[in-house]
Amino acid sequence: MNKKNIIVIGSGPAGMMAAIRAGQLGQEVVPLTNVTLIEKNPTSGKKLLLTGKGRCNITNACDIEILIGNFRKNGRFLRTALNTFSNTDVMQFFEDRGLSLKIERQLRVFPVTDTAGSVLEILKKKLAENNVTIIYNARVDDILVQDNQVKGVLLRDKKEILCDRIILATGGISYGFTGSTGDGLRIAQRLGHQIIPLCAGLVPLKTRECYPKLLEGLTLKNIQLTFIGQTHRSAPTINDRKRQIISEVGELLFTGFGISGPLILSLSGQIVDWLNEGKAVFVTIDLKPGLSYEQINARFQREFSINPKKNIRSILKFFLPQRMVDVFIEIAGIRHDKQVSQINKDERHRLVVLFKGLRLEITESLPVEQAMITRGGISLKDINPQTMESCIIKGLYFAGEIIDVDADTGGFNLQASFSTGYLAGENAARLLTTDEHR
Repeated sequence: MNKKNIIVIGSGPAGMMAAIRAGQLGQEVVPLTNVTLIEKNPTSGKKLLLTGKGRCNITNACDIEILIGNFRKNGRFLRTALNTFSNTDVMQFFEDRGLSLKIERQLRVFPVTDTAGSVLEILKKKLAENNVTIIYNARVDDILVQDNQVKGVLLRDKKEILCDRIILATGGISYGFTGSTGDGLRIAQRLGHQIIPLCAGLVPLKTRECYPKLLEGLTLKNIQLTFIGQTHRSAPTINDRKRQIISEVGELLFTGFGISGPLILSLSGQIVDWLNEGKAVFVTIDLKPGLSYEQINARFQREFSINPKKNIRSILKFFLPQRMVDVFIEIAGIRHDKQVSQINKDERHRLVVLFKGLRLEITESLPVEQAMITRGGISLKDINPQTMESCIIKGLYFAGEIIDVDADTGGFNLQASFSTGYLAGENAARLLTTDEHR
């Protein structure tokens, strides 16, 4: 009996999990199966080491329905994958191999080690245990197909490797320095698959105003963001709800080019869509979401009456981070050395309005190459969600970020990579025992 060969292209989290699962079945259920993992880098998991700021947020411990819902309209596509290899399965996978995990705020799951390297080490060990052959420094230029069935791969050095199944897990185009340069997407498109246009996801935003650069590195906590997208650049009003996203209270980080932080990253997908549609996008920052205009105004009046001889800068230090005081006064159009007894009603009104709605115009996001994830990818219409097999080419499977699914921060995207990789690896191996692919 001839040996069967499975090739996995790309050794990120999806590719490694696919190879591990195919390798397990190759030893236990489908004997005489070889699994080969091809990686163009000199090592595996370069992008994995960057996830969770190097700590590796491996999944989220939420209910499965909430997990699916975080992928919005494309969540239904992942139902089989997430049920086959769920978030609890992912946690069990690593804990069974000696990696202790912890659950942090918003149910984010991290290794106790706080290092992505410990996660990668376990994946590499499992590859070795399941006799997966890894070929490093090898770039796949094309997938060989005959009669709509995969036959092998063509490497950059013109070497051909024949196989029976291929799992394409080359990722998107974000963080290109890790090897995610869109190779697999180009191959899939050449084979007839539709590619949903690629754009940045979980990405910081650039602003027209320059003052964020003066506040670079400053984090504001417990603030509320309201984004407004509209067809013209006239100033939006906070009460116009027509195209608003109102976030929950969270954190914002000022950068040298604009704004970032968890809230910005989570909302950036919608903002990028608005910008691509040609809309003008504004964000207002409510610095005190727990207080009304009237309450803040009353606090100012009280402080002004108690300390009439102090200048406005001294008073605002009780309300704002020190680095923000001078910028805030400048935006309000008030002299820095003005005594509070000289602050008139209109000036006080401007201060309160800024507290409840500090405004910025969003001009663009960072490019997709600098985004945390790539939105878009291979159309879900071209993939069987029960198996991850292509609906166009027999024996070709997809896993991970190359697929048109994405979610917010919190471990969801890495979970999708593990789940789709597991499902693709399982079906690529199991379906070797039958000629019925549909």
